Amino acid sequence: MLIGGEQNSLVEKLKEYNVLNYQVLESMADLVRVVDINGTIIYVNKAMKKALGNDLVGKKCYQSIGRDEPCSFCISKKSIITKETVQKEEIINGKYFSVKSSPVFDCDGNVIAAVEVLRDVTRERKLELELIEKNKKMVKDLRFAKRLQKRILPRKGVYDKLRIDHLYKPSEMLSGDMFDIYHIDDDNIGMYICDVVGNGITASMMTMFVRQTMRAIKDYVLSPALALTELHKDFSTLGLEVDKYFTIFYAVFNTRNNRFIYANAGHNCIPIRYNSNNIELLTTKGFPISLIFDKIYYEENETILSKGDKVLFYTDGITEVKNFEGEEFGVDRIVDIIRSNEENVLNRVVERVEEFRWGEQEDDFAMVLMEVLE
Repeated sequence: MLIGGEQNSLVEKLKEYNVLNYQVLESMADLVRVVDINGTIIYVNKAMKKALGNDLVGKKCYQSIGRDEPCSFCISKKSIITKETVQKEEIINGKYFSVKSSPVFDCDGNVIAAVEVLRDVTRERKLELELIEKNKKMVKDLRFAKRLQKRILPRKGVYDKLRIDHLYKPSEMLSGDMFDIYHIDDDNIGMYICDVVGNGITASMMTMFVRQTMRAIKDYVLSPALALTELHKDFSTLGLEVDKYFTIFYAVFNTRNNRFIYANAGHNCIPIRYNSNNIELLTTKGFPISLIFDKIYYEENETILSKGDKVLFYTDGITEVKNFEGEEFGVDRIVDIIRSNEENVLNRVVERVEEFRWGEQEDDFAMVLMEVLE
């Protein structure tokens, strides 16, 4: 507290600044007040008078915002003590204000007051709060969609003469990778692995399209090549942009004669057939499902599988993982894992990928392992 002559000297000094400084402050659209070193308001501009009333001069700074006692963090006091500009946010009469307090110096470099500028940011804060609430709802919806996407994956276990295992890990909450296994009829089982460009909501919605369409096509088309042609035809009717596309490897296994027929729509992660004696890539050509071509046809290959044969399906979230030097994991490392006769190939591949990768997971990945039991 200042007393006697010191107080009078301070008042005289402040009066010297009135003519020059206060005229500038009067023209400001923001609310402005000047607080002396004792926390008493000695000036308010027209904008503040209109917003908070004309009788603020002479009151303590905290009284102007509806408090009976000093607040725990008085911004003007901190500004005066530290001789620095201080900023915080304050709620006044239900509105949000960004408050910036700057010290006022006399000619000798002594702090004699603080100028506080209050900018109404109510609209921005309300929009921010609304956005936060909407984001909470979106995250909740995404979590539900993620659970749903995982729930519709095919079950692990035995499908007649086949044992199916799989592993699935999205890079984000939702994935652009999808696979499915289903009975077509009493003698045939269909299976595919699909990789949609990108990830997130758009990619996940396209996987739902693939799943529903393929399950509809199986009711009237047995041939994998013709099924992919039909899938392309249905995709063309969606009216999407040309940058939306996906790859898919589709196969049909006949449980009577172990005939394995397959076709490939641009899926560059070639499935690997292997047993204790041999490893083979099931290579076949075909363009991705996209809008580049009006009509497209696929070639079809086949092989006979024997008891103990396995086929590993996977996506490029495995093969395109890079290490510190920018080298990709590639298919050869998968083949090396298979050659080492690992018991749990899927988990071992993931372990090797995690050891190899530099940085965070950037792409979805999925793997399906099919084994012929008899």
